[in-house]
Amino acid sequence: MFVVERDKHNPILSPKAEHDWESAGAFNCCPVGGSDRESDKLFLVYRAESKSRLQDGIRRPVSSIGVASRSRGGDFDDRRQLIKPEEVWEKFGCEDPRVTKLGKFHYIFYTALSVYPFRSEGIRVALAKTDEKMNIIEKHPVTTFNAKAMALFPKKIRGKFAALLTVNTDNPPAEICYVEFERESDMWSPEFWENFKTDIPSHALKVRRTDNEQVELGAPPILTSKGWLLIYSHIQGYFNGSRHFGIEALLLDKDNPRKIIGRTKGAFMIPEEYYEQVGQVPNIVFPSGATIEGENLQIYYGGADTHSCIARINLKKFLDALLGKTELLKRGPDNPILSPRSDKAFEVRGTFNPAAVDIKGTVYLFYRAVSSDNISTWGFAASRDGLCIDERSSEAVYVPRVDFEKNGCEDPRATLIGERVIVFYTAYDGTTPRVAATSIAVADILARKWKWDMPQLITLASVSNKDACILPRQIDGKYMIVHRLDDVICADLVESLEWRDEPVRSCIPIIRPRPGMWDGAKVGLACPLVETTEGWLLFYHGVSHTTHYRVGVALLDRDNPTSVRARSAFPIFEPVEDYEWKGAVPGVVFPCGVVRRGDTLLIYYGAADTVVGVATAKVSDILTILKSHKNKKK
Repeated sequence: MFVVERDKHNPILSPKAEHDWESAGAFNCCPVGGSDRESDKLFLVYRAESKSRLQDGIRRPVSSIGVASRSRGGDFDDRRQLIKPEEVWEKFGCEDPRVTKLGKFHYIFYTALSVYPFRSEGIRVALAKTDEKMNIIEKHPVTTFNAKAMALFPKKIRGKFAALLTVNTDNPPAEICYVEFERESDMWSPEFWENFKTDIPSHALKVRRTDNEQVELGAPPILTSKGWLLIYSHIQGYFNGSRHFGIEALLLDKDNPRKIIGRTKGAFMIPEEYYEQVGQVPNIVFPSGATIEGENLQIYYGGADTHSCIARINLKKFLDALLGKTELLKRGPDNPILSPRSDKAFEVRGTFNPAAVDIKGTVYLFYRAVSSDNISTWGFAASRDGLCIDERSSEAVYVPRVDFEKNGCEDPRATLIGERVIVFYTAYDGTTPRVAATSIAVADILARKWKWDMPQLITLASVSNKDACILPRQIDGKYMIVHRLDDVICADLVESLEWRDEPVRSCIPIIRPRPGMWDGAKVGLACPLVETTEGWLLFYHGVSHTTHYRVGVALLDRDNPTSVRARSAFPIFEPVEDYEWKGAVPGVVFPCGVVRRGDTLLIYYGAADTVVGVATAKVSDILTILKSHKNKKK
């Protein structure tokens, strides 16, 4: 698991009104170190865009390439125009530079525009070679066909110059291709590229997952202990009009970069911040550079084709994710711990999604039981060690009692407050699911006397509402209820535990879906929140438009739990085992209960809407990843 932290100073570059050549945009930046040892200077090359102006008889914005520099830790306040349209093969613009230092030189590949209106045959790669102080030595047109986004490897591969480029970006589908050069001059040799063009498939990396996607190289490759790390742009829904720009990554073999040895399962960054959503081209995050700074991968990217920005990720955790090591939760050895019993009519179709509460060293579970007529009630089970079931009821311990729940009482979540266990659940009347609340005395649970309070509806009749819990202590003198309205996890604050007049009437957003990511279609609360010294852990389920139920986690502020301090970029738990894939609803893991014992969390979940599993996790492990990332985001 890892989280993405945007730099608190973002955007690090923005348009500058006093420089006409960058008055509309300063974006898609790429960093490289310089030779000034006294100041440890860092250079940043970037795409600069002017406002509309008359050039060659045409009024339009003009792109060029700027360079900014700073001493490490300072601001990029020294900015100048580095590459501008001069030659016939770049006369209509120079875009999106990628820079690599190899030996004593910087190699800056960029997009050269030779025709207007723009069309594929006039959009090609060009190269500027500079010295260590970013003074241009020579410039060349490179490809003889449509291509963009080219970058050199920072060391030779098997004695050859090596590069990646994106072919047919404007005549899709595009391909990210690997290429090697015997000599430096091969990089701009027309004969070399005409030969390359005859066999593009043999150079292409298998990056696209579907035919409805577009890909483009992002940052120049970075060498890590696990292989070459490649950050790239992955656009979903490219051809059907529902485009989602995201950032993904590949891990390439250290000795054979044609071989992909690891990859992200989806986007780990999408446009979320204002400077990513509002600009010349809204809703774009576009990776263009990367460095390793200590333990972190630092990604440079463009926001909304207007600004340059930075995001950070723990490198080790990121590489683990690329290699498939993403789950923090460990399944119990005897899973599933509860399964339907064919001789018990109340649960013959399913036993899943259990509430959990720890009382005097025993875990008590109230699980959703589904009968043959598809009505949900609750069964009961108990476990001393939390992993194996020691006791189980022979009949339902909670059943529908009023009209608003006549079609079922679903997905309970339990919270211990004082000497009562308060349970929120989904009450279904056959039309609109709503949140209801009931409670029971601890003494009655211990005595196995199921004296539940009469249920009360706490959400409005006019909206569908599910997935709710109450925090175990007050926040600023009020009780906070977490619930899901539509596809958003939100909160409301209530004065008391008296459930009269449908008290939940507000939605203070906490977690929203992230379109283009694993949780892009909908999110919902998993189990009740867990308080730690660093804040509240909120586990949630998420679904994309193309995949199944998975689980993520967020860290909420301890004093203001509507404020998100960090959120996992990838799921921490997903369906893997047969019992999670085979059942009434295949491919579902759905936690509803959690118990904390010291540093260990016992998380109880429904699998495939059929059985109950348990998984464990260390609070300290989760906090180690989450707690250092303090940016507040919705």
